[in-house]
Amino acid sequence: MKTAVEWLIENSHIIPKNELNKRELIKQAKEMEKQQTEHAFNESRLTHPMIGFKHETFKDYWNETNH
Repeated sequence: MKTAVEWLIENSHIIPKNELNKRELIKQAKEMEKQQTEHAFNESRLTHPMIGFKHETFKDYWNETNH
């Protein structure tokens, strides 16, 4: 699986000159990053269930760390 940054770099040659389309491509990359981070968050809870976690849910984590 490519990271959002790898995906954006790989597709940078198709970044349109149109600012609206450029923002849409960046928005897609950010959404990919969020999904990848959520997957990692959930995997860490499955593989390390005995560790105390500061955040109960991914939403709590995302809201605290991405403002």
